[in-house]
Order: sequence, then structure tokens, then C-alpha cells
Amino acid sequence: MTGSLLSDQPVMSNLNPSQAATAKTQKARQISPDSLPLHCPTADMELWDQHPRVYLPITPGNSALCPYCGTRFHLSDNTA
Repeated sequence: MTGSLLSDQPVMSNLNPSQAATAKTQKARQISPDSLPLHCPTADMELWDQHPRVYLPITPGNSALCPYCGTRFHLSDNTA
């Protein structure tokens, strides 16, 4: 009977990790230099949406992608 419990569970996903990463809903966030060092999740993210903190390298005019949630951060190149 315990074997039948597992077979009754729905299959959540048959995607490989690469496909799963691209299938995530990607969020885009503009950040400012005073947000550095950049880490995800940020303080303003919802508690239910959090994952282990990861620091992301980023340079002005470029973007960084969080490997956990797929959020793309862009640091504008405001040198003016």
C-alpha cells in the first residue's frame, strides 16, 4: 500500500534544470549604486519568495541574473 501512495502523486515537472531555469517567470529590477553590494533576495522582496542569499557581481551598464529565482538586476551606467 505504501508504494501506491507514491504512484498517486502528480508529476510536477519533467523539465531538465536548464529548461526549468528558462521557464521561470523572469523579473527585471533596476538598481542604483547605493544598492551595492548586490544580493538576492533584496530586503523588499516578499518573505514567501525568498531563497538563500547570494551576492551577485555587477558592473555599471550591465546586468546580473540570480541563479535561484531568475530575477535580472540591471545597474544603469549613470556616469554623467
